[in-house]
Order: sequence, then C-alpha cells, then structure tokens
Amino acid sequence: MSLHPVVARVTERMRQRSAATRGDYLQRVDAAAARERSADRMGCANVAHAFAALPGRDKFRVVAERVPNIGIVTSYNDMLSAHAPFASYPDIIKDEARQRGATAQVAGGVPAMCDGVTQGLPGMELSLFSRDVIAQATAVALSHDVFDAALLLGICDKIVPGLMIGVLHFGHLPAVFVPGGPMASGLSNSEKAKVREQAAQGLVGRAELLGAESRAYHSPGTCTFYGTANSNQMLMEAMGLHVPGTAFVNPGGELREQLTREAVRTALSIAKGRRHTPVGRLVDERAIVNAMAALLATGGSTNHLIHWVAVARAAGITIDWDDFAQLSAVVPLLARVYPNGSADVNQFQAAGGPGFVIRELLDAGLMHEDVLTVREGGIREFTCEPALAPALTPALSQGEREQHGQGRSAPPSPTEGEEHGQGRSLPPPLGEGGGGGIVWHDIGPSRDPQVVRPTSEPFSRTGGLKLLTGNLGRSVIKVSAVPADRHLVEAPARVFDGQEALLAAFKAGELECDVVCVVRWQGPRANGMPELHKLTPPLAVLQGRGFRVALVTDGRMSGASGKVPAAIHVCPEASAGGPLAKLRDGDVVRLDADAGVLQALVTDAEWSAREAATMPQALRQADGHGTGRELFASFRRNALSAEEGACTWL
Repeated sequence: MSLHPVVARVTERMRQRSAATRGDYLQRVDAAAARERSADRMGCANVAHAFAALPGRDKFRVVAERVPNIGIVTSYNDMLSAHAPFASYPDIIKDEARQRGATAQVAGGVPAMCDGVTQGLPGMELSLFSRDVIAQATAVALSHDVFDAALLLGICDKIVPGLMIGVLHFGHLPAVFVPGGPMASGLSNSEKAKVREQAAQGLVGRAELLGAESRAYHSPGTCTFYGTANSNQMLMEAMGLHVPGTAFVNPGGELREQLTREAVRTALSIAKGRRHTPVGRLVDERAIVNAMAALLATGGSTNHLIHWVAVARAAGITIDWDDFAQLSAVVPLLARVYPNGSADVNQFQAAGGPGFVIRELLDAGLMHEDVLTVREGGIREFTCEPALAPALTPALSQGEREQHGQGRSAPPSPTEGEEHGQGRSLPPPLGEGGGGGIVWHDIGPSRDPQVVRPTSEPFSRTGGLKLLTGNLGRSVIKVSAVPADRHLVEAPARVFDGQEALLAAFKAGELECDVVCVVRWQGPRANGMPELHKLTPPLAVLQGRGFRVALVTDGRMSGASGKVPAAIHVCPEASAGGPLAKLRDGDVVRLDADAGVLQALVTDAEWSAREAATMPQALRQADGHGTGRELFASFRRNALSAEEGACTWL
C-alpha cells in the first residue's frame, strides 16, 4: 500500500520545517558515535571509578575484553504500582548480559510521580515539569559516558516522555524501552466512573468511593484505563522502540521475564554493530508521524499533544497541533478502550492490541513502513504478538499465570494460532548469541470487533483529536468519547480562577443550567499546568441531567478525558496575556468541535477594547512553599507554551 498523501505531506512539511535543527542534531549524533570507545579514551582514574563496583569478571570483560556495557536507567519505586515490577529487572538484565558476553550497570534512577495520587492536590503542580526533571536525571545517569547501549525502564505519564527526551540527547546510543505491563483487570472503569459520579452527587460516601477505587487500583502494574501511561506504550510500539508486543503483557510470569531478556539481546545486536540504529537516527520525522497516527487511531491521551512536541524537539524536529489535526482528518479511530469505550487495556490486548492497530495502519498507508526500529525486521515485526516458546509454555500453568497477576491466558501456541486463523508462527529475530524463549505469531483478524476494528470498518472515519481556533486562542479537544450531539455547545460562560471554585459552585447548585465552565490560570507559566481530572465527575453529572455543558481551560485534563466536551491547553495561556483573561461571566462561548471553533461571541470592537484580568495574588502563592513547588519557580518562568511542548530547557 502506498503512503497516504496527507501522511506524506505532513511528514514532508515536518522535514522541511526541521531541516536546519535536525541537521545540526544528526551532526552531533554522528560526532559522538565516531569517538573512541569510552574505556579507551578516558583516563585511568576515570575508568577505575566507573567500574570499581563491578564484579571482578565483569570488570575484566568491559575493560580488557572490550565487551559492550549497557546502561540501565530505571524509574523503579515501590510506592507506585506501575513502577514496582521494575525491582527485579536490573538483576535479570545483568544476568542476560553476562550470558551474551556483555555487562550491564544501573546508570541511575529517575523520579516517577503519579497523577492519580496528586490529582487535585498541590503536588499536581509539579507533575508536568517532572517530565523535564526526568529528562535531566536521564542525562545525569548517562553523562558518565561509559555505555554502549541503554535500556530505559519506564511506563507512566511523564516518565516515558522524560526518558525519551533525556536519551535523545545521547542519540548515538542504541536504546530500547522496557515496560512493566498493566495490572490485571479489577473493578471495571465504567463502574468506577459511575461510583465517582454518585459520590459527586452525595449519593455514596467516602467508604463506598474508597472501596470502588481500591478494587480498580489493586495490584502491581499500570492502571487499566487507556490514559497517558498506556498511550505511552502504544507509541513506543508504533515507533519501534520496544521488543515487539511488549506493551500490555501483565507483570510477573515467564513471558514478561523473557521479553525483558529479549530487550537485552535486542540492544546488544545493535551495540555489537549488526546494524546502525542508534536512537537519534531511529527517531526521525517518519517515526514521529507513526506515533501520532497510532495515538489518533486509538483515541489516546491528550497529554501527548504536549509531550510528543517536546520529544520531537529533543530530536531536532518541530511539530505543532496543525500536524496532529491534519493527520486526525484521515486516520480512522480503530479502538474503543476506556474512556473511549468500555474495554480496558487487558481486553484491548486480548482483542488484538497494538499489533492489530499497527498492521491496519500500515496496510492502509497511514504509517511509514520504511523506518528504522530496534529490530532487524523493521516495523512489520510490531504487527505480531509474542508467546512463550513451546518448550517453556508448560512451565507456567494458567493458574500460576493468574497468581502472577497476568489475569488472562497467554497468547496461543502456534498450533492454536493456526486453528484460529492467526497464521504461522514467526521466528524471533534474536540479538547476539541466539537463544531466547519467545515466538511471535500473526495476530489475525480482530478477536473482538467491539474493541478493535479494521480500517475498512472503523469506529470513526477520523481520529479522536481536533484543533480549535478563534478569538479565545488555539486549543485541542478529544472527541472520541464525546457523544456526537455534544460536539457543539453554545452557552453563557462561568469564569473560575481555579478548579476548587468550580467544585464549590457545583456543590452550591449554581451550575444547574447550560454553561461553559472556564478555568483559567492553569497553564505552564501560571502553576505548572496541573491536570483538572477532578472536574470530570461533576461536569458529567450536569451533562447527565440534560444540560449542555463544556469546559474551556488553559490547563490539562487527562489521558482519561471522557464524555464532556473540553477545550484544553488553550494557548496563549491567561497568565501570558492570553484571551481567556478577557472573558467575563455571562459571555456566550461557542465550542464547535466539528467546525473547529472556540469563540467568545463578543463584538470585535468590545473584545479589542477589553482589558485582560491579571492573575489573582492568591494564586501566585504557587511560588511559595509547599510540596516543593518553590523549587520549580524557574521552570514556570521559562516554560514554553503547551503547543511548544511546555519545554523548560530551551
């Protein structure tokens, strides 16, 4: 299938727009790659310090035998469910490296915070900027400059983009991303949302709400809704930065371990020179477009309209929301995963998962096939799914898999796959040294058309994201979960200076009407651009009562943005003199997702004559003390706009 003309045009515009910065970036990558091996160019004291803690045999190998040395950058902590599985990974990686005649060291750790824990609390004001801290921590970890490849252990919202930004500044290194997988399914996402809406109305108390939340978030692994964390994993697959099919294999069990070992073999196959795919060469305009297409086809997180702009900038590539909008007009919606449907990511995986979506997009010419990946077989390998090799399969029974939290059957054996029309077993393209306990299978047709569909029968002919423009600025809206009859809302505005004020108005019964709720002073420069996901339940309640309701904000919502129309990331933000600062209570606002309009229905003369409000002094206390926010004052001062990736390092 030839490349779709719109995909080709968007890619070419990116290439032309980025020619100078990308060229400079690749020159730096090539210069770093051309240097002598680190242990040979460094002073003796430097080398001794770098490898002093290695076991004697490993020390001899890396210095005298000149074997590859893998740097591990990990987001492990045991407070957060998604990162807890990484505890055992370094030992597995080191063991596999030794078996393959190499060494591995934990180069460093990066912080990992959870928006679910900090949602609606002061700590959330650190969340977006934690991405750049993670990038900096990744750079510190790799700055010792003694590594021949990198394995990046991360999974959640800001962690993967931060690791990406950081490692792209070491673009001469081969890099493979290693996820931990989702927790087994608990209380369904729809049931969880129902209890939240009941709590917002006072119909259930704290005990019932806590019980529901604890049944939903109950074990190691990522949350099971298709939010930013799981969108990250979809994008890593689409960019060819994982071992194929790794994203949504549950923690624990032999398959998960074998995939981690295969990541080592994959990195070594590049580091030992079998093919030249350092991460800086791999992440080019085509790879970025592939990630964008996968995001749109699955109705992924709106946060990536910020994060992937920043990731691209780290590779010398400039993208903007027009690029997303033009791709969204031709990329169909192929997946219904909560909040865009009732299925969770485990059901998405069982129905065909990332491999199914990637295959459909490739076959329709909506992704670039001529891209580099961490695998020799290219992006087509990412259309298959992994399973334990037959010799290993009996070692782990279904009961044991469930005990390890996998929660579903392993992918079928070759014989079972053929019986179900999944095609033949594909041999794994192993890294140096051969071996391994994995085989890959063709995915075949959708196993659940209510969850994933082919491009010939999509859920929607267009992607789930729209660009909005008008006298209120530039904004984006996720429409994949919004009912079609709610794509247009025109109603008087209620202007709030923070989410707590909106929640108070809801509880006081002041919003029982058609209303556009405007929450301003929430951009990167104002307070770090926190997610406003706590607003979803009350607004959903109002919509459920028949009112026409919308949210407009210069803040973020969430990867879990749902059925209420929300124009988010408004640029320029109010605290930078943006037009939201001119809005007043009672102004009629028109949000039209179909036409791409976000407009205050105020005459041009009156609008231009209005003075913009200034950020209330009380809100400027974000620069004061509390949960470390004072340490991020320089981030707020230097942050670019949301459409520019909210970058703080440029």
